[in-house]
Amino acid sequence: MAHRLDRQPIHIGPGARAVPQPPFTGMDWYGDYIARHGADGAEGRLVSQHSFTESWDSWEMHPAGDEVVLMLSGEGVLHQEFADGSAAEVRLVAGEYAVNPPGAWHTMDLVSAEATALFITAGLGTEHRPR
Repeated sequence: MAHRLDRQPIHIGPGARAVPQPPFTGMDWYGDYIARHGADGAEGRLVSQHSFTESWDSWEMHPAGDEVVLMLSGEGVLHQEFADGSAAEVRLVAGEYAVNPPGAWHTMDLVSAEATALFITAGLGTEHRPR
């Protein structure tokens, strides 16, 4: 059976299990995801794809592990605030990726009119804050 990653993310769990997820419905979806797969702890990874037409309006942080952000199309600037107080800006174009280390707050500004990115996220304990 074929799935569309932009509508139906996938969970990669211990033992290299790949578990298609229910269709993405908005921010509440993430709480349900943790209820389904939180027992996998820091070894679980959410693989998702999102398209954006505006810069993000919030920051997020993943304490349980690295997050890979792979730009599939368009261009954006990833802003990172690290646990040691330092900060970085990473300009990403299609085909480039950056890593958000555990505990790094991050957000993105679009440079192009639209961008699509693939995310591989250690989602356990994810936090958000307004921008």
